[in-house]
Amino acid sequence: MEITILLGSFTLLLLIGTPVAFALGAASLATVLYMDLPAIVVFQQLSSGMNVFSMLAIPFFVFAGDLMMRGQIADRLVAFAAALVGHMRGGLGQVNVVAATLFGGVSGSAVADASAIGGVMIPQMRARGYAPDYSVNVTANAALIDLLIPPSHNMILYVIAAGGAISVADLFTAGIVPGMLLMAVLMFTAWAVAVKRGYPRETFPGWWALARLSVGAFPGLMLIVLIFAGVRSGIFTATESAVVAVLYALLVTVLVYRSLDWNGFVHAVMGGARTTGMVMLIIGCASAFGWLMALLQVPAMTVAMMQGITDNPLMMLLLINIILLILGTFMDMAPLIMIGTPIFLPLALKFGMDPVQFGVVLILNLGIGLITPPVGPVLFVACAVGKVSMWEATKTSLPFYTAAFAVLMVVTYIPAVSLWLPALFH
Repeated sequence: MEITILLGSFTLLLLIGTPVAFALGAASLATVLYMDLPAIVVFQQLSSGMNVFSMLAIPFFVFAGDLMMRGQIADRLVAFAAALVGHMRGGLGQVNVVAATLFGGVSGSAVADASAIGGVMIPQMRARGYAPDYSVNVTANAALIDLLIPPSHNMILYVIAAGGAISVADLFTAGIVPGMLLMAVLMFTAWAVAVKRGYPRETFPGWWALARLSVGAFPGLMLIVLIFAGVRSGIFTATESAVVAVLYALLVTVLVYRSLDWNGFVHAVMGGARTTGMVMLIIGCASAFGWLMALLQVPAMTVAMMQGITDNPLMMLLLINIILLILGTFMDMAPLIMIGTPIFLPLALKFGMDPVQFGVVLILNLGIGLITPPVGPVLFVACAVGKVSMWEATKTSLPFYTAAFAVLMVVTYIPAVSLWLPALFH
């Protein structure tokens, strides 16, 4: 009965539109009260879930991304990407994907990417005759690349949810090849759709202009190298790298680009604090919810149930992906990482999947959920920027969704895609 109250009340609250954090907290409180435990247990678990030192990396990475976004880094990255790939068929679609990849290395947030890159690219694409649904779909799907390449704070969440035994450096490294693969597949998809619809190509500005724009984008892009090299070499931890990212972002935007004024800095602080508050509340409530699931042995029961369905490793991994994809359409990424990792990681390990590989699979899988209705926050942001309804964008999203799903299957069934690069550093 306790499990029914926990999962039933949570599902009901989600269906009536309750924010995820409050749904998790209320469901946990209702279950604890039914079990005749003191209500303070929920708040103790909520507090302990947020009181983890490595969690400090999240607000600092969020703040660094906000500084980069408000310091007009996105504009320089888009200009560089336009000179690099804009001359291809459907050039602005290609520019969108490449710019999203570059911006992902300085923000680590899919929602920030959809807002920043979408805000620059979607108006330009519409002005040059690209359909709004195409612009929105390219923007939303390209934003998923941000989740895979460092610095992705969602990977840090996964490490915490997995008990802290997984190397953040290995996970950061493991996401690079899948991220580049997703970029290549989305660029091909954007090109194929552009050819079918007859979209134009842009004029190549020349090698001198490309070199000049690359110099302008270089300081921003160096953040990727700084974080990856620092964490990978052991010079600083993931938490320390987040602080370095903030200092470097301030250095670049204030002293090098001189594009961040006091008003922009204040808005970046407020935006970072607001985002951090939302994320940490979700993490805390998800920790209380996850503690109750562990107490009620939900993970063990789930493993036993799924093993009763099939003992074929290929089918089991497909089943895990399908369940996560379905859950991702209704819940945000952070709570699903905190709740889903203790349930599905032991199952994946039992069937021979490396925990680092599973982390990449989980992040990409739940990322696809961010562009899938009815919730789909990344799709929602892209639609808001593109001034188009989610229904209109979804009607023509199949080629892009299929591309992302294909990459997910490759990462799931070919371990070397995610594990080859980390192995080089051992």
